[in-house]
Amino acid sequence: MTSTTPNTIANDTDSPVSRAGLMAAGAAQHRRASVLSVASGLLWPVQAAVVAYALGGLLTGQTVFALGIAIAFAGLGLLRAGLTMASEAYAQAAAQTIIHRARAHIVAVEARRAADSPFGGAGAITALASEKLDLLVPFITRYAPARARVMVVPLVILMLALSQSWAVALVLMISGPLIPIFMALIGLAAKETSQKHLREIGNLNDMLVERLSALVDIRLLGARDAVLDGFSGQATDLRHRTMAVLRVAFLSSTVLELFAAIGVAMVAVYVGFSLLGTLGFGTWSGALTPQVGIFLLLLTPEFYQPLRDLSAAWHDKAAADAVFDELHTWDAQQTAVLMGQGGVCAPLTGAPSIALRGCALQNGIVLADIEIAAGESVAIMGPSGAGKTTALRLMAGLEGPNVGQITLAGVALTDATADAWRARVGWMPQAPHFLNASVRHNVQLGRAGDLSAALEHAAVESVINRLPQGLNTRLGETGGGLSGGEARRVTLARAIFAQPDVIIADEPTADLDRKTADAVTNGLLAQVARGATVIVATHDPDLAAKMDRIISIEASQ
Repeated sequence: MTSTTPNTIANDTDSPVSRAGLMAAGAAQHRRASVLSVASGLLWPVQAAVVAYALGGLLTGQTVFALGIAIAFAGLGLLRAGLTMASEAYAQAAAQTIIHRARAHIVAVEARRAADSPFGGAGAITALASEKLDLLVPFITRYAPARARVMVVPLVILMLALSQSWAVALVLMISGPLIPIFMALIGLAAKETSQKHLREIGNLNDMLVERLSALVDIRLLGARDAVLDGFSGQATDLRHRTMAVLRVAFLSSTVLELFAAIGVAMVAVYVGFSLLGTLGFGTWSGALTPQVGIFLLLLTPEFYQPLRDLSAAWHDKAAADAVFDELHTWDAQQTAVLMGQGGVCAPLTGAPSIALRGCALQNGIVLADIEIAAGESVAIMGPSGAGKTTALRLMAGLEGPNVGQITLAGVALTDATADAWRARVGWMPQAPHFLNASVRHNVQLGRAGDLSAALEHAAVESVINRLPQGLNTRLGETGGGLSGGEARRVTLARAIFAQPDVIIADEPTADLDRKTADAVTNGLLAQVARGATVIVATHDPDLAAKMDRIISIEASQ
């Protein structure tokens, strides 16, 4: 016995979609954006000094070179605008780099999964890779630069204010720290609210995909009103969650504006009364001059501006935290990776026998050894969750076991041999999947074969005849227009169309009436008659009884 450890999709500290991994992808651009943003913020004290010098000189009767002052102020303003634009460009580039990396990784992983994702349905994964990832853009372009400015600009302004007036510096020192304290308290509620909002988005997407795939059944069951009520309820929940997020965002902005307004008002009152001579304290020496007073008045709003920007982007951080948590949850879902490259290649030679020895699955289930000879028909039975579907996937060469060895046509299953083995296999999954194309194309897939015989053996001819355009009817990715049992029979026709040496079918008679199930059974027996190896997983005792033998699988850990 040999042991193999197949590649698995799992979370680790070096994951490309972890917070650290994603931020590292745009680290250089993000660093440039932060530096330029801080530099832009630090130019305002220089502009304020120029304005204070000019206005103070006019008030005190000093000679002021107006043209030089105007040129200096305009030049600094243009430089500041240029730095801001460059910072925004780098931040946007960092966001696009990070989003592209995350989206490409999600698509690549989902395309290589050997089984459906445990994270959720197609709607949930699509929502994660599209609209939810887009929620990271404001976090990267607004919150991250604002956080960099908060760490530098207010401290510089505080030092400048302290150098001129300890009273103004005291006002800033008292009012400034209150803002991040309240922001942190609000942030706890904001993250929880954003997580609930993201869950509602995923739930609504999943519901939409599921209902679209079941339109025929909904119409036949007369469940239109119930489905509409379900959509209405889900949309109402999403609307409530959205309003909750907005309430938190407005609350955070209101708290910031309150403290900022109080701080600016206190400084303005102090400067005004000091210039009137009413207050004679608060400076290091002498009375407050007009130049210094104007300088302090111009500095104070800019002391709070980085905090304003951070507050405006605070709910962006909460939303991003929720997205990172979802990415972590998605990344932690372990599934086997599809073996091989998924390409077309020459089939394996040799009799199509199958042998599973000492195989253990990722969920801890251990399979008994199985050997199936070429040309044999076998029914695999057992309780739900015992590993029947996974055993079929192992036999089809779609995935490998955690431990054990699989021999197919006398050759060990590896990434190098998986595609060649699958070239001899017709696969019918339990959950039908279709291309957004016609029935004809979905059955043929560009291969040569007998289309009429395949439809007959799958007992699907009558279904095709009822479709609006017959074989040319476009199914759509969800098999729109077909019921669950009809869609399963179309996938069975696809599996047997090219007359493969091995046919592996998962629950081929599920959701069928007895007459149709017997027709499908006879179609499978016709494949055995021509020499094909037929393996089915089933709960149908009638189908199992007509196979050469039955293999029972019991769940064991």
